[in-house]
This record gives sequence, structure tokens and C-alpha cells, in this order.
Amino acid sequence: MTDTQNERGSLKGISDYKGPAGGWGALAAVARTVREQMKASPDTRALLQMNQPDGFDCPGCAWPDPKHTSSFEFCENGAKAVTWEATVKRVDPEFFALHSASELWEWSDHQLEDAGRLTEPLRYDPETDHFVPIGWDEAFIRAGAALQALDHPDQAEFYCSGRASNEAAFLYQLFAREFGTNNFPDCSNMCHEATSTGLPKSIGIGKGTVTLEDFDHADAIFCIGHNPGTNHPRMLSTLAAASKRGAQIIVSNPMRERGLERFKSPQHPTEMLSAHATPLASAYHQVRIGGDMAMLKGMMKALFAMEEATPGLLDQAFISEHTEGFEALRADIEATSWTWIEAESRLAREAIESMAQVYAAAERVIVCYGMGITQHRHGTQNVQAIANLLLLRGNFGKAGAGICPLRGHSNVQGDRTVGITEIPAEDMLKRLDATFGIKSPRKHGHNAVEALAAMRDGHSKALIALGGNLAVAMPDPEACFAAVRNLDLSVNILTKFNRTCLLTARETLVLPCLGRTELDMQDAGPQWVTVEDSMSMVHASHGKLKAPGSMVRSEPAIVAGLAKAAMPQSRVPWDELVADYDLIRDGIEAVYPDFRDFNVRVRTPGGFRLTIGPSERVWHTPSGKAQFIAHPHVEDATSKPLLLTTIRSHDQYNTTIYSLDDRYRGVTGRRDIIFANEVDLAMLGLAHGDAVDVTATGGRTLEGFTVVKHAIARGSLAAYYPEANCLVPLDDYDPASGTPAYKSIPVTIRAASSA
Repeated sequence: MTDTQNERGSLKGISDYKGPAGGWGALAAVARTVREQMKASPDTRALLQMNQPDGFDCPGCAWPDPKHTSSFEFCENGAKAVTWEATVKRVDPEFFALHSASELWEWSDHQLEDAGRLTEPLRYDPETDHFVPIGWDEAFIRAGAALQALDHPDQAEFYCSGRASNEAAFLYQLFAREFGTNNFPDCSNMCHEATSTGLPKSIGIGKGTVTLEDFDHADAIFCIGHNPGTNHPRMLSTLAAASKRGAQIIVSNPMRERGLERFKSPQHPTEMLSAHATPLASAYHQVRIGGDMAMLKGMMKALFAMEEATPGLLDQAFISEHTEGFEALRADIEATSWTWIEAESRLAREAIESMAQVYAAAERVIVCYGMGITQHRHGTQNVQAIANLLLLRGNFGKAGAGICPLRGHSNVQGDRTVGITEIPAEDMLKRLDATFGIKSPRKHGHNAVEALAAMRDGHSKALIALGGNLAVAMPDPEACFAAVRNLDLSVNILTKFNRTCLLTARETLVLPCLGRTELDMQDAGPQWVTVEDSMSMVHASHGKLKAPGSMVRSEPAIVAGLAKAAMPQSRVPWDELVADYDLIRDGIEAVYPDFRDFNVRVRTPGGFRLTIGPSERVWHTPSGKAQFIAHPHVEDATSKPLLLTTIRSHDQYNTTIYSLDDRYRGVTGRRDIIFANEVDLAMLGLAHGDAVDVTATGGRTLEGFTVVKHAIARGSLAAYYPEANCLVPLDDYDPASGTPAYKSIPVTIRAASSA
């Protein structure tokens, strides 16, 4: 018996999870996290204010709320996000006096954030190796001086996390553009940039086209490359309702995920007391990692064959009136062999044809996808292939049909809408300049990969980060950590301390901000913010809870303070904007026509939906028509025997790790896991529970991890993010979008050298 096994002979921390997604396990997890983070605090009432008309928007995922009228609308992971933010734990000056930066570096990422909420601005003191409290005025002066000392504004990088509100993000981009740069690395670059890049060329907009109500009308829902049980759990209720009324739910994912198989809603007492759970997937196809394009081409090949046998299956009227590029697509699909499709996807022809038959029989189809589609070297091509599939039968611009990219953080889409982009449109810049009397730069800026490369190479000297944990989220941590340490200025605006804070530059500041749950008092009285969900609904979010300390400021106030310090002659009325957020919203309306009557419409319960052209069969492409885009040359994965994907655990949100458990995959108390197919293990001469080393390009290695047999496609491995980020070079990304290839890492695996 090895030391990784307990007395029962089973692998330590590994078991088979038998329950459904949700259910009593979810309720127990919520109770545990409330108890651990909030103790007996009366602020536990915050859970009942989440996603309510006068409450705050969930700080977790971007799945929409049912018109913000539900009496009880939150999920397990949303509850974790709230309790993590509203925790009673504090990291105050006494904490930092007790723990040096060198000591904190040895803490795990979970321990760092679990220590509690920041209460005062901090500055790193290299003489004592401690973070010490600093007044707001001095913090702004130091940051402003460092920014003014740059040789050029493009030496500054302005990172933005999806947790920021529309109001904070709009002020942030205004600050950077008046300062003189379009360097906006942001979290979209790491997740759905392929959507933002690919869909405008296909359908004229880089967003999803469906509403929540469309799921009530869909005949078939295809779920490709996403895991709702962990990453957007409120979607489970929507899928369960569709399943109950008879809609087909077709899943394509390399791993078997409980959140795509069956669900028991903790919010329905009768269901909880029942012995049964709602089945979700009508069919579950385990495509090989990186094989999605082959699978999609196979579905289209089957559809073209059906059309030849039964003319009229494809929507020829729609294709003729609304699209271009059909013949080029058909030629590419006809030239694609079933031999290649089966080898790449590791799915049998019959399985792919069965998927196509479901698609063909459905009048109204929604395709949902996540980062299993986008985080590849050909992520943009994957997204455009999904658009091709939907266009073939006119599945845009009608109830129950469309494309549904599953955004991550709760306002990552809104931040992009209000200007957080390194490639701004000229008409937007003209309106911004006219509204505020500034002159925005026109040169395109850095995305996330380009920003870290510029910092690494010494071309960028300052980083302002509005939320997030940038260096940990990026690939190649060794290079990224060194890049941040190479800076003259590092400013992190956060609710909690994290590892990026410990990458100390010549001047390092950590500035504590209010969370989504907390009351924001300004000169004009209590303020509220707005967010945009993944279906383009914009609504208000009202914080209610007391701040964790009197020195904590709102994100808009911190952005304004930095802007005034960096640009003493600024033409923007920063103090007026911060005093009354209605004025920020007036500015957003002036710059973005879709926000007409912003302050009026957003005060309506549920808010309003932004204009989505394809929903009306309006295509904002150069020709005014949707585009079929063929991709004849797709990366050949068959030459790579093993591909590894990074995944999130169930007790994790982005880089935030709530605990070391992953309940639905049967993992408890550990993250040093490689999930593998049992047949692959046998062929490699390995066994369940072996210690292994996994090696990627350039000798990058995860050493001494434990391999665990799992229901995962042949030729596929999985490991947790961000632990496996070390396997991804910084220059390994989708050339069209810049998205790192976290989901298709060529690797070899062998018994650990230390075993």
C-alpha cells in the first residue's frame, strides 16, 4: 500500500460521486461556506438580496436572471462568491505587521484569499519586507508620480477584471485614454476573445443572440465545451425546464460532467424530497480535446448529405437572402473526409450523424459553448464553425434559436461594451473625445499576452489592475511573475489580497475597494451600479452591506483618484462623476447610442436589452449579410497523442479557490490531480493512483502529480487551472484572438522521476 492510499485501499481524497448536480450536496456546501466565512453575522441576509430588483447582482457568473423577479434566485457557487466577499475575516495592518511578504509567498492561493478582506491601502516596504498602511492621498501621489515619470503613456498597462461595474469600467477606459494609451489587457482576452473576434465577421456582433426566454422555445439545445454545474450553475434550472418539456439536450464535452447529466434543484422542496433527479443530456458525446472543429464539420457534412437526399432541409431562402459564402463552405465540407473527422474528433461517424439528425429535426436550435471551444489555437475558427452550423437552417432571428457563448465573470461582457478594449472603433473614440473634450489615442493597444510580453521585455513599466489576479491567470507563470517584478509601478485594486500583489515592483500599492454586496455612499447619497449579463441585459445592482472598513473606497472613486493624480490638468470632471453615478451613466449614453435613456430604462425592474442585430436578422458586416466562413486548414491533432486541458474545480471561480474540493468529480482536499482515460493509462503502462510527471513544449513539467482514471475521451488529459498554467508558453495562443491555448496542450506523461 502506497502512502497515497488509506486503509480501505482507495486513493486518498478520490471517490465516486453518486449524486446529481445540485441536491442536498449543494445545500450542505452553502451552509458550510456561510458558517466558515460569515460566522453568525447578520449579513447572511445578503443571500436573499442577490439577483433581486432592489438587491445586488451576483458577483459570480454572467448567467441572466429571470427578469430579476424571482423570490429566491441564487446557486451554490453564487452563494460562495457572496460569502467569500462578505466574509467577517479581515487582513488589516496588524495582519501585515505579523506576516512578511516572503512568508506570504509560501502560502497557497487559497490561503491568501481566505485570510479575509482588505481594510486599508497598502504599500510594500522593501526595507522591512512588509506591506504597510498608507493614506489614500499619499497612495495616489505615489501612483501619479510613477505614471508621470513614464517615457510614453504606452508604457502603462491598464488591466480590467470582469468584476468591475459598467460605471467603474467606463471611468477606467476614460482615464487610460485621456492618459494616452489603448493598452487594455483584460480577462476577456483569456476566455471569450475568440467570440469577440470571430462572431463579428460571421454575424456582425461579438455577443450571443439569445435571451433567457428563448430556452423556453428551443426544440434542441447543443451544449459544447462547457460545464454548467460548476461555471454557471443557474443554467441548470433552465436546462432542467427544457428537458422536462421535451427539448433535446445534446452534449459534446471531453469529460463526463455531472452538471450536464442530471440535476436536482435545491430551490424546489418537492424535488429535493423526491428520489429522482431531472435528466439533462439526451445524448452525451465525448469528443477528444481539440476535436470540436472536426465534429462540427462532420455535422455539416451529414447535413449536406441529407439536403442532397431531401432538398429543402437547409433553409435556402434564408441562405439566399441573408448570407454569403455558402458555396465556399460547401466545397470545404465536401473536401473534408470522414476519415479525418473521425480521427480528429475520436467520435464515430454514426455518433456525429446522430447529432446532425437531431439538429435537422429541430425547427429551433440553440448552441451554447464555453471555453472548451475558445481556448485553443483555432478558437476563433471553432466559434465561426458554430455560426456556420446555425446559419445553415436559419437559426437566427427567431424565438428559440441562436448562439449562446457562456461568458464567465458577471460583467465581463459589460466591461467590453463600455470601452475596455485594446482595439477601439473610431466612431466610439470620436464620441468619447467630443463628450469629454479629450484626444484619445488611435494606435491599437496591448491585449493580455502582448501586455505581459511587453512587461517581460522591459517595454512596459507600469501596471494598474482593476481587480483580478493577472499574473496567476496568465500562462507561463515563471515569465509572468518576473515580468511584474520588473515594473516601476504595480497597483492592484482589490477586495482581497492575492499572489499578484506579492510580485513587488519598485513601487507596489494595494488599494482596497468595495464589493458588489456593499453600500456605496458618495456626496450625492447612496450610489448603485449596472452590469450586463451574457444575454445583453443591462440592469442595476444595489449594494446593501456595510464596508469592511472606513478606509475602503468604491472602484469609481479609486479610478478617479488615480486619474487626477496622474493628470493634474485633466479636463474630465472626476469629482462630479464620482459624486453622482447618474452622471457617469449620462456619459455612457453619450458615447454609446445603444444606451439611450440609460438612467430611465435601467430603473425599470429587470433593466433593458441592448440592440442585438442578428436577433432581428440585421447583420452589421461590411456587406450587410451574415458570412459563412470556411476553414480548410485546421490544426492536425492526430500527430499529438495526448492533449491536456485545464479545468476549474467545483470550489473555484477563475483563480479564486474556495477550497481544495471538487465534489462532482469526487476529489476532496487536493488539487495535484491528472485526470486520464483508463485505456490510455494501460497503454502507457500506468495505473490509477500513480505519481506522474507531465511534460509539455520546451520541457515545461508538472512533477509528482497523481493520475486518476476518469470518464474522459481517449487521447485527453485534464488538470486544474492555474496549477497547470506552467505547461503553456506565453506565445502559445490563437493568432486571430490572442487567447492562450489553455485547452489543448500537447504533452507526454510518464511515471514520476521521484517515484
